[in-house]
Amino acid sequence: MQRWRGYESVPGGWGRSVVTIGVFDGVHRGHQAIIGHAVKRARDLGLQSVVMTFDPHPAEVVRPGSHPAVLTEPVRKAELIEELGVDALCVVPFTSAFSQQTPNEFVHDVLVEALHTAVVVVGDNFRFGHKAAGDVALLETLGHKFGFTVEDAPLVSEGGLVFSSTYIRSCVDAGDVRAAAAALGRPHRLAGVVVRGDQRGRELGFPTANLMVHRYASVPADGIYAAWLTRGGEDVRRPASVSIGTNPTFSGRERRVEAYVLDFEGDLYGERVSLDFVAHLREQRKYDAIDPLIAQIRADVEETRVLLR
Repeated sequence: MQRWRGYESVPGGWGRSVVTIGVFDGVHRGHQAIIGHAVKRARDLGLQSVVMTFDPHPAEVVRPGSHPAVLTEPVRKAELIEELGVDALCVVPFTSAFSQQTPNEFVHDVLVEALHTAVVVVGDNFRFGHKAAGDVALLETLGHKFGFTVEDAPLVSEGGLVFSSTYIRSCVDAGDVRAAAAALGRPHRLAGVVVRGDQRGRELGFPTANLMVHRYASVPADGIYAAWLTRGGEDVRRPASVSIGTNPTFSGRERRVEAYVLDFEGDLYGERVSLDFVAHLREQRKYDAIDPLIAQIRADVEETRVLLR
């Protein structure tokens, strides 16, 4: 898959293409359907498929301070999009100037002049241009003018529930990682670099990897989880019991993500690892003594072992 930073980076001589546009945070089942449709149409027509997305999230530019929690970091999002068979990924820097483009300017400058668009595939709720003034109907009108067609991919739903990034963020925020996984089509992933903590887990007999995650990362609600841990550069998944919260037994204040990797002896400090959340085991609790806490941790580890066996 070719990767371009900005639509100005589209190589000269790039032929006509089938384009789909969106933030695509999470690359969830709804996104997969839209992107998959674009890829199929491109192959049917003998054209190239292009996914256009944006960085940073448009909300942060249009309404500073409103950046939503991020389900997939840029590198992960690109990997997931590539797995869908896309020919090129165009990441457009979403600047204040870019946000001022009218719908007509966006279509002419980006879709027509840069990408030589033959077909645009978008979801039912697609909006574009300054103040989201453009909709699918306007896109179709401009398509007639500039010589491309618009295909409206219906939103994906299950049991009357439409899958969206907003819905999945709410699931993660509530700790419902099973519902999030059902909408994503895979477990929700949280990645970060392992840093040194208070070494308290080691003192209790359960040394943990303390993750430093991205400031906008979509972190599950406080609680204990069963997850798979993967070290950067490895394909091996390791079962892990994950604690998210402030360590109330020890009157902690800093919210942390700590993973105890089952049956593992080694040093993960400085390594980038990822956690794929499978199940929420329980809420965080404050214990009046160390022994009950240790007994509960043992129970959490065994429950994790059974769930991930």
